[in-house]
Amino acid sequence: MKIVSALTAAGLLLGAGLFSAAGAAGSYPDRPLRLVVPFPAGGATDLMARALAQGLGEKLGQSVVVENRGGAGGSIGAEAVATAAPDGYTLLYSTMGVLTINPSLYAKLRYDPQKSFAPVSLTNLTANLLVVNPALKVNSVTELAELARRQPGELTFSSSGNGTTSHLAGEMFKSTADVDIRHIPYKGTSGAINDFMAGRISMMIDTSSNFVEQVKDGKVKALGVTSRKRLAALPDVPSISETPGFEDYEVSLWSGVLAPAGTPRAIIDRLNADIKTVMTAPQMVERMAGYGIQTTYSTPEEFSERIRADTQKWARIIDASGARAD
Repeated sequence: MKIVSALTAAGLLLGAGLFSAAGAAGSYPDRPLRLVVPFPAGGATDLMARALAQGLGEKLGQSVVVENRGGAGGSIGAEAVATAAPDGYTLLYSTMGVLTINPSLYAKLRYDPQKSFAPVSLTNLTANLLVVNPALKVNSVTELAELARRQPGELTFSSSGNGTTSHLAGEMFKSTADVDIRHIPYKGTSGAINDFMAGRISMMIDTSSNFVEQVKDGKVKALGVTSRKRLAALPDVPSISETPGFEDYEVSLWSGVLAPAGTPRAIIDRLNADIKTVMTAPQMVERMAGYGIQTTYSTPEEFSERIRADTQKWARIIDASGARAD
């Protein structure tokens, strides 16, 4: 009799717990959400996150507040989300680097990119753009490589920091072309771009959205795109892989939304459906295309697999380059 009573009580408690979880998911969201961007305001990641936050807030019926928490290559912001309550009210807007490059750069991350988060959906695809100062007398990737061979160690390329995609894309270029170009790391994108625009740096390979308007205005010269496909915003700029000898060169970037591990699947599914609606809206597609950014979406499982595969890819590249975190 006591066993039956105990089982009955346990069943009631379990049922109450399931009902409570279902109820919480059903009423979600009933207050504003926080979307953590692990980089300072003003960059391409911040631009994409704020566009998403506005549309997602309209779909959810609650404000989605963007919170910039930069530092340590995005690790500080990612850690804040990894340790947040798994209730769907704190989300991470992450770039590829935070989840797939940092594990090979930082010896002691306080989060596990593949275990600390519940992937929700990819949101954006973009590429880096190889740009040079107009004063540099080159008009193609081939001419740039030839100049670097004639002047070993004299040309420079800047990046937003050691181990960032702008750094690793440059290292891949050096390796592919078999040239010596000096890397000048900065603590953030702004400083790297400012010195490049001022003519103190020979070249950069950085997020296309940072340079589309400058290229159109003739302030910088674009030699190539790091993705396989050309950018709709700059259709006359070839892919670097179109250049003989660079057929295997590719750096494709992505961004997406994740929640803390343990977030109820019902909440993940709600966010996934709304993100898909926001990212496929014609006005969002057109707006991002103007910056050279492609909108996209995915299932949580597809996003998880993308993280796993790219982590392995970048581990090999980082090992070969010898890159280390600042």
